[in-house]
Amino acid sequence: MITLSKKLKQTGRKEVEGTPKRISIRDKLLVKEVSEMHENLPKTCQVIFDDPNKIHTFSLVVVPDESFWQGGKFKFDVFVPEEYNIVPPEVTCCNKIWHPNIDETGEVCLSLLRQSSYDSLGWAPTRKLKDVVWGINSLFSDLTNFDDPLNVEAAEHYSKDKESFKCKVREYIQKYAKR
Repeated sequence: MITLSKKLKQTGRKEVEGTPKRISIRDKLLVKEVSEMHENLPKTCQVIFDDPNKIHTFSLVVVPDESFWQGGKFKFDVFVPEEYNIVPPEVTCCNKIWHPNIDETGEVCLSLLRQSSYDSLGWAPTRKLKDVVWGINSLFSDLTNFDDPLNVEAAEHYSKDKESFKCKVREYIQKYAKR
């Protein structure tokens, strides 16, 4: 478990002339939220910190156990900006994927990642990293949205021919996201 004092030691922050260095509000929030996120991780997800001293940047690996994307392994890079929790984390999919809510450049369309949203489901300071993880995980099941897509071509493909859509998803998994 990451503690604030441990984080301060890891980052090498020291007192200068009796004045303690300040840790950012973001990092204070993240110390608690990272622990909470690990405790509430969906069974299909894994969080990886490439640098344990930088808890504001990590990877999320999702291995769906149902849906069209079952059998794939999808990596997302998550960056938490300094303005967190006023602004949402930035999430990018690292795999090329055939999905209505993720485009081929890796941009992710998920309402809780929007700074402002018409449906009031966008980002709010009350949201936490665990909400982001669960939201990304749900893009492979109940939050897949074919009616308001980011990747219009994938959504149209699904509406015209579900079996062909499924085949294309499988093809992408074999090429870009095989376990």
